[in-house]
Amino acid sequence: MAAKIPATVVTGFLGAGKTTLIRHMLQNADGKRIALIINEFGDLGVDGEILKGCGIETCTEDDVVELSNGCICCTVAEDFVPTMKMLIEREDAPDHIVIETSGLALPQPLVRAFNWPEIRTRVTVDGVVTVVDGPAVEAGQFAADTDAVDALRTADDNLDHETPLSELFEDQMACADMVVVNKADLLGEAGAEALAARLRGAARAGVQVLKTSHGAVDPRVLLGLGIGAEDDLDARHEVHHHHHHDDGDDHHDDHDHDHEHEHGHDAFESFVVDLPEVGDPMIFVEGVKAVIGAHCLLRVKGFAAVPGKPMRMVLQAVGPRVDTHFDRPFAASEPRVSRLVVIGQEGLDQTAISDALRRLVAQPESLSA
Repeated sequence: MAAKIPATVVTGFLGAGKTTLIRHMLQNADGKRIALIINEFGDLGVDGEILKGCGIETCTEDDVVELSNGCICCTVAEDFVPTMKMLIEREDAPDHIVIETSGLALPQPLVRAFNWPEIRTRVTVDGVVTVVDGPAVEAGQFAADTDAVDALRTADDNLDHETPLSELFEDQMACADMVVVNKADLLGEAGAEALAARLRGAARAGVQVLKTSHGAVDPRVLLGLGIGAEDDLDARHEVHHHHHHDDGDDHHDDHDHDHEHEHGHDAFESFVVDLPEVGDPMIFVEGVKAVIGAHCLLRVKGFAAVPGKPMRMVLQAVGPRVDTHFDRPFAASEPRVSRLVVIGQEGLDQTAISDALRRLVAQPESLSA
């Protein structure tokens, strides 16, 4: 029998740095063919586009699969298992599969799904990697922008667990084989080590806790853990049992998803703003920050074309923090345009926000909304 394909589950809250960590991993994969399953928020596909933009020959567009129908741990039967079957049954099956969960996913039900009959003889969980936002955890918030996490809750009609952030964090830690404390540079050397030591003390025996910045973890450290987590579920018990899906051969009777959702949060909305080239990128970023503050936006993410730059600029904002990088050249047939996804609480003045962003392009020196 052929060896099982290893799969790594990457979990953690919105803004912790999961996509950045995966992007770094792809760029340093040393020829390993890696397929990605991305549990994107909504149906806008920006995180997938960021990863597709890595330009890695061994990770093509066919190797990136986006699941946009809700929290992956709540849609195992409908989305996850069929996607895994598709990847492992390909003639050019991947060497490794990496699964990026949404910010609200509970990792235990996902690991449990690897025992489904359709896939359990073909794939194994190499390890669960929990990425934490160092400064947020140190502050006791767990996520840098808790309102943005609540936006994910109400946007997901399939979510069948309503869980405080502290309990979600405990579940993510309880399931982890490796904990990556990201943004360690923002804590200082002593602060980062103190937080890492605290997390080591709270983790299961043998769990690795690493400090990093910008998701820069060597793939040789990240992959190849060889844990077989699906056979080790008792050790990574759910702290809070939100799901009641059994393993075994009778899964399909348990996933009708006739759940009642009592989110208890305001509703949220998102929309897309298309723009031409943005001019000075530094001025544009400052302008985006001003628009975020003026309209209390939770998240802005997307791409921008910069005059004179052959490469596309990726922009991601969680709360007031805006990060940018250039990911890949525009294709010859690709229009040099910009596109931003705006996420906020329901009732956004979409016209005013769109006009404010367009003014930044028309009059880049104007930073007011």
